[in-house]
Amino acid sequence: MEDVLDVLIVGGGAGGLNAALMLSRTRRRVLVIDSGDPRNAPAREVHGFVSRDGTPPAELLVAGRAEVERYGGRVVAGEVRALRRTHGRPDRQGSPGRPNRQGSPNRQGSPGRLAFEAELADRTVLARRVIVATGLRDELPDIPGLRERWAREVLHCPYCHGWEVRDQPLGVLAVAGREAAAVHQALLVRQLSDDVVCFAEALADTDRARLTARGIRIVDGAVGGLVVEDDALRGVRLAEGTVVARSALFVPTRPVPRDELLTGLGCARDEDGRVRTDPSGLTSVPGVWAAGNAVDFGAHVVTAAAGGAKAALAVNMDLIEEDLAEHELADHERLEQAR
Repeated sequence: MEDVLDVLIVGGGAGGLNAALMLSRTRRRVLVIDSGDPRNAPAREVHGFVSRDGTPPAELLVAGRAEVERYGGRVVAGEVRALRRTHGRPDRQGSPGRPNRQGSPNRQGSPGRLAFEAELADRTVLARRVIVATGLRDELPDIPGLRERWAREVLHCPYCHGWEVRDQPLGVLAVAGREAAAVHQALLVRQLSDDVVCFAEALADTDRARLTARGIRIVDGAVGGLVVEDDALRGVRLAEGTVVARSALFVPTRPVPRDELLTGLGCARDEDGRVRTDPSGLTSVPGVWAAGNAVDFGAHVVTAAAGGAKAALAVNMDLIEEDLAEHELADHERLEQAR
């Protein structure tokens, strides 16, 4: 197993780097593969992360990589094309074929060590455990101008970006299928400004009553695009031509998890379609953990970092238990041979 990593971490955002930091500090052999496409890359600053509030996302990641490398972990750029379950060593002659701690014997029937094979463009990497922290992408409504102003004046999280647009004329976009999320956003955004408009094609009467009670104006009709002048948002244009002056627009996106590696390994999903994990991030596949937005769509940067830490602690103990099981097996084999 000398050429096998203890832990491969796929994804070099806050979740993946914090997992790598914790594991490197326990002297584990850790490699982080980072595709360099974090969800919050367009954002100017990270917020809600105590002691790091206001830090540009790129600077936070640079600092995180340096901390991991300080303790012997490695972070490299790349993309994992495929992830497969394999095993770290061949079967021992005469082994009793007892299942490992997770109840899954290896291909030869012996306990064996769990291991995984990750295929990159230029090489293959073997690791005893895997943490997937690949995040998600935000799918925006198909309205002209939204993508171009994304993370500038078109925003998705009142907690992440609300303070910066406080006391301005704000809008919230309620598109078909995302009305509940939009109403939730609007109620939060109202805390930041007295001038909030919810743009909606259709809203339930109960939602209208809640918004009205909060002092939020409702503008009915489909949105056709944005009005941008001097490289700044000036208003929202309805499909019928009316322009409503706004300086920022909150948009509930559709989160699309980057969980192909997890599902490719056979990780089970829950009733909402997300990859199912236990509180430590362990998936239904032994040896595979997940952290951050790949499985927790609402996780902020600090939440993703905490998820990475929890996964790291569980992985480290799981490796210790596997080593103990191997020693137990070796002792059993020596006793059998001595008889």
